[in-house]
Amino acid sequence: MSPLDISASLGHVWQNVFYVLTGVAFGFALERAGFGNARNLAAQFYLKDMRVLKVMFTAIITAMLLIFWANLFGLLDARALFINPTHLWPGILGGLIFGIGFVVGGYCPGTALVSLATLKIDGMLFVLGLAIGMFLFGESIDAMRVFWDTAGNFGELTLPEVLGLGTEWVVFAVVLMALAMFWGAERVEQYFARKNKGEN
Repeated sequence: MSPLDISASLGHVWQNVFYVLTGVAFGFALERAGFGNARNLAAQFYLKDMRVLKVMFTAIITAMLLIFWANLFGLLDARALFINPTHLWPGILGGLIFGIGFVVGGYCPGTALVSLATLKIDGMLFVLGLAIGMFLFGESIDAMRVFWDTAGNFGELTLPEVLGLGTEWVVFAVVLMALAMFWGAERVEQYFARKNKGEN
């Protein structure tokens, strides 16, 4: 039953090989989706190209449905999955910093590495900025430890727990939300396409 212990199954060396191959495949998929180009990513924030929203929601509902069905049919023990603890206010602050960096630089960490792999200069500079930021964060983490540990630390939370609903109802609601977002994204893209055509 999943989740599998890859290290125990493959050994430490092949575990790392598996991780590298998975990362390369993920990076290849990002590049093919156009996520190695900062213009495509930044266009999301100007509502001109909604591919980021479409791809991310597709990934979310695909993973969610696979986990839900695998758990339902006994192929996966969902209780054994790691759930990242919720630190609400640090998460909000980090999200704001992340969002500003995304808009200004046109990349997130993953897409920046994809851009770097394709030898784009802006991607190289963005990754350099990431490295500097990680170093500064590592050097200052002790000063922020109290904020991290106490500001909205709710531990492991899931949507069914927060909403007080069954997992199946949350899955259904998220799928409906994703479909609505897909529909809305198409309407927004069509609007801006007509607007740009009219201006030209």
